[in-house]
Amino acid sequence: MRIAYLEDDGDVAATVSGWLRAAGYDVECFVSGAECAHAVESRCFDVCLFDWIVPDLSGREVLARLQIKLRRAMPAVIFTTGRDAEEDVVAVLNAGADDYIVKPLSRALLLARLEAVTRRQRGVAGGSLRQDFGRLRVDHARRQIVLDEQLVALTERETDLALYLFQNVGRALSREHLIQVVWSLTPDVDTRTVDVHASSLRRKLRLNPEYGWRLVSIYGHGYRLERERSPA
Repeated sequence: MRIAYLEDDGDVAATVSGWLRAAGYDVECFVSGAECAHAVESRCFDVCLFDWIVPDLSGREVLARLQIKLRRAMPAVIFTTGRDAEEDVVAVLNAGADDYIVKPLSRALLLARLEAVTRRQRGVAGGSLRQDFGRLRVDHARRQIVLDEQLVALTERETDLALYLFQNVGRALSREHLIQVVWSLTPDVDTRTVDVHASSLRRKLRLNPEYGWRLVSIYGHGYRLERERSPA
């Protein structure tokens, strides 16, 4: 079984990797979120073990990017982090993680959680992640957006961008960050491409106050998808 392990603390990574290899797992370690995401997108891993706070893309951002790129082929994902507030645990599980372990890690607990997660993965297919906003419904598993009971026709990249925006409602996202997550660091993509796709989504999904949404352009930075207080 292959594990992609994202952890920027070298000592922790060495210790945990040693535990996993001794237990028979094949482990590949990453200190960069972008490098880890690219590896999981291009090679086959059974489980991802993500620290939350790492350079460039956080563990949560890597998870969101993989959900867009891999769709139903997502490996199991376990988060390891020192953040133990209830709202953090709830947020990361609602975002699609399979489990969450608070640091400092215990060898016995980590191995038990890995076994439990992989057992669930073998036994049942992952459930759909759906968001219902009244006139607008977002189905992340099927990669579909329905507006006023009609399926909206989007291009592949428009779909990628829309799903990521709806995963991050209310959050300011830079154009550079969106290129990293949605376009996977494609060399020939520039910030103008993001603007063109954002404009298209405004029109196709009616992201305007009359429909209860606002896709805000933040000067010199990027975009933020906001939900209006009193949707039409």
